Amino acid sequence: MEIVSIHQPCYIPYLGIFYKIWQSTKFVFLDDAQYSNGYVFDWNRIKTPQGETRLKIPLERKFGDLLTEVRTKDFLGWREKHLKTIEMNYKRAPYFSDVFFDFRDCLMSGYKSLAELNIATMKLFINKFGWRLPVLRSSDMGLNAKAEDRVIQIVKSVGGDVYLSGTGGRNYQKEEHFTQAGISLVYSDFCPLEYRQQWGSFRPNLSVLDYCMNEGFDIGSFFNRVKEAVLDG
Repeated sequence: MEIVSIHQPCYIPYLGIFYKIWQSTKFVFLDDAQYSNGYVFDWNRIKTPQGETRLKIPLERKFGDLLTEVRTKDFLGWREKHLKTIEMNYKRAPYFSDVFFDFRDCLMSGYKSLAELNIATMKLFINKFGWRLPVLRSSDMGLNAKAEDRVIQIVKSVGGDVYLSGTGGRNYQKEEHFTQAGISLVYSDFCPLEYRQQWGSFRPNLSVLDYCMNEGFDIGSFFNRVKEAVLDG
């Protein structure tokens, strides 16, 4: 059984996206999706003594640009600022050294687009988690369909028979269309369980950085607990 999940490349995203990848046998970056304001393509949240703070990337873009066409304004020194903020707030976290320096090296490399940057940082965590599934890009597939049809086209092109979707797909996907294409449609069941955090009460759905700084890269056991919690209702 080939379980395929698909997601746009996001900036150091929350654990729910990695939970979806963990349950898959193949993962596809939807890197030629259109950029939109508000989504976590260019920002995410970490925890500080004052609460949550947002790490946001300044961009050079125009309306209608794909993620592969959006550029980051590196001349503004945003990468150095993000790293300084992360170091200040996580330097006493149990796994700071295990996470920070590899992330720093990855972030400071040169990237031609926002998609390339986000793919590189997400793949860093995929590799650190020890996952060896194929990771592909929609921009390499020569696709011509849109919306739901595009998803079906991607899953079929990589030999998938199960599509593991995020819950947002319920707004536009129809199960019968997948069934007609020979694909089982399944929705992710992630729920944000508590893990160790600094600075007071637990805050859910922060960047993957927060989990790894506090718990390291042993995420399989955590995701197993998530799955058990969902099964238990």
